[in-house]
Amino acid sequence: MKNTPAPTPKRAAVVYNPIKVDIEKLRASVEAAEAAHGWATTAWFETSLEDAGQGVTASAIRRGATVVLAAGGDGTVRAVAEGLRGSGVALALIPSGTGNLLARNLELPLSDLGGGVEIAFGGVDRVIDLGMVEIVRDDGASEEHGFLVMAGLGLDAKMIKNTNSTLKKAVGWLAYVDGIARSLPELKPVRLSYRLDNGPTKSIKAHTILVGNCGLLPGGLLLMPDARPDDGLLDIAALRPQGPLGWAKIWRKVAWENGVLRKSALGRKIIDLSADVKDVTYVTGASLRMTVEHPQEFQLDGDEFGEAKSVHAWVDPGALTVRVPAAA
Repeated sequence: MKNTPAPTPKRAAVVYNPIKVDIEKLRASVEAAEAAHGWATTAWFETSLEDAGQGVTASAIRRGATVVLAAGGDGTVRAVAEGLRGSGVALALIPSGTGNLLARNLELPLSDLGGGVEIAFGGVDRVIDLGMVEIVRDDGASEEHGFLVMAGLGLDAKMIKNTNSTLKKAVGWLAYVDGIARSLPELKPVRLSYRLDNGPTKSIKAHTILVGNCGLLPGGLLLMPDARPDDGLLDIAALRPQGPLGWAKIWRKVAWENGVLRKSALGRKIIDLSADVKDVTYVTGASLRMTVEHPQEFQLDGDEFGEAKSVHAWVDPGALTVRVPAAA
């Protein structure tokens, strides 16, 4: 009688940002989990200025990783997701940054190291979309990147650029309030032309254009209430404050209607009976092309990406597999 060979143990890989991570605690937690679940020895990869995570993630895939734990801020998670795009290898989140945007939107642990590691080894896979952008600079140079939660052109990108990094380390996402204050002197609408999917080219003036794969921001701000990470669509919001009360109306829409009223049946009825806030315009689509008159600041998942003359954003449906709790 033939002996059936034992199955090859699964293997994890960790891609970590050494500036953001307590490596000793992370190693201890990962080693305990791999032993408990009978996995092979985990491979470890450190990010660097030259490689934010894409290159080492490719190395992890070549070494047979079943799941890649991204330990760092949103930039590390975004870079690892780029490296995993279309591979079928799962991404596990070990949040270690300020925003932790994808973890918030997927309702994953934000400050429980052991819980995050356990999900990596004992969780289940969920397939979600990945947002993609091609950024064209003023000199014609272009580059392609992925994003998990939100891309933005205009004021929100200026805010991120102007946020004090020291303050951000001290008080977390609240530092963006300081960034908003620093951006107010530059508060001017942007004129741009855009094309949604295969529709006609149109023009618009807005302070900010946001393209979302998910809709929740730090502080519980539900900017895009209908955004779903696995619906094969991008949700797009144009912030266009009209008159002296425009920004107050936008804040009411985002913080009160989206964040409070939508949580109850009565609240949703109140929204249906209320007049639309024209200062915020929502549309959905699989692709958005936009070109500005003058180069504007651009951001991806809360990280500044310099100035863009034009941007093509599109959704790559089901391109990413993410580990979530088994009971989810």
